[in-house]
Amino acid sequence: MDRITKIKIGRRKFLRVSAMVAAGGVLLAACGDTVSPTNTPAAGTTTVAGGATSLKLGVLLPFSGVYTQLGLDIVDGMNLYFESIGGVVAGRKIELLKEDEENDPQAALRKTKKLIESDKVDLLTGIVSSAVALGIRDTVDQAKTILVISNAGAKDITGARFSKYIFRTSFSNGQVPYPLGEWAYKNVGKKIFMTAPDYAAGRESVEGFKATFVKAGGTVVGEVYPPFGKTSDYAPFLTQIQQAKPEAVYAFYSGTEAVNFVKQYEQFGLKKDIPLVAAGFIVEQDTLPALGGAALGIKSTLHYADSLDTPENKKFVADFTSKYKRTPTTFALQGFDSARFIVEGLKVVNGDTTNKENLVKALEGVKFISPRGPLEIDPTNHGLTQNIYLRDVVAGSDGKPMNKVISTFEKIQDINTLLKN
Repeated sequence: MDRITKIKIGRRKFLRVSAMVAAGGVLLAACGDTVSPTNTPAAGTTTVAGGATSLKLGVLLPFSGVYTQLGLDIVDGMNLYFESIGGVVAGRKIELLKEDEENDPQAALRKTKKLIESDKVDLLTGIVSSAVALGIRDTVDQAKTILVISNAGAKDITGARFSKYIFRTSFSNGQVPYPLGEWAYKNVGKKIFMTAPDYAAGRESVEGFKATFVKAGGTVVGEVYPPFGKTSDYAPFLTQIQQAKPEAVYAFYSGTEAVNFVKQYEQFGLKKDIPLVAAGFIVEQDTLPALGGAALGIKSTLHYADSLDTPENKKFVADFTSKYKRTPTTFALQGFDSARFIVEGLKVVNGDTTNKENLVKALEGVKFISPRGPLEIDPTNHGLTQNIYLRDVVAGSDGKPMNKVISTFEKIQDINTLLKN
């Protein structure tokens, strides 16, 4: 497996068993080949009122393996939005044709060709793995099939491998920590040590933070990249941090690696003397319960927090929790927004998916207020302009750690655009 293929596997690996147990029967349903938002089977093209054909939406997500929970969260978010509009857009009934991306670019490529050539889907959405997104890019581009990516964060998707038929409604790896660099320089320390696992997401995250930290006048006193997916003992790396005597540390870790790093950071005695700032994945819903008190005080940035105090987010959290009996994750929110993004574009063209150029233009103009805040597509690279939130881990009313939003960085562009400025 190459380095890009590993993106986020480590982050979510420890969720695999609990996800399979918690998902239970939901997973069995989610892995079906073709379902509609109302669980109505789709057998070929159907017709609805007015003679319009149903809208076939190909959904390529992981429904097995270590990414299972991410796939379930995303598709649950999609279904929540589609059901809120009655499962119909511009007179066309929405049908989801689901395939398992398998965390494997070659398997995902076969599924993509099936969806495009055999199932003749109108659009594609999903994709958790950046390796999968990059692996199917040429096929999607050549077929002129519009793909709305609901997770994969590799910057080449909206950079060197740009396709006008591909849009991203999630984030780019460097976008998340980009505003944190300057904030850390002004509020935390002028000399910083940076660390992340040695794979694409980690390197791109450090790149985004470093760009604004150095530009503000900060000094990087050291960098260390422990082997991704192979490191559980961080003592040698923490020793390097201690010896460098930084005023602060920037870290990108997630999943079990986040838990191990943060706990050992505290045990090593660094937390009390050297503040830790990070990309928000280090203290997300999957890690906070295991981190407990070790997470308190960590400042992080991310494009969402379930504690956002807005009418849109309160409704989203309430509706999702009511339907699925769990708190929505960032990934569920991305699925919800991907579904709305597709619908908003289709409204502009009155549901016509045959003229791809018109639909591309319509999608480029989509803007709306999401539970995470205002969203807008950059027409030059199809990356997402969105708010990034500075969060502080505090004890909630129940005593458990939670992310409290303490500041908002408004309208942060895709990392490729940011790095050009």
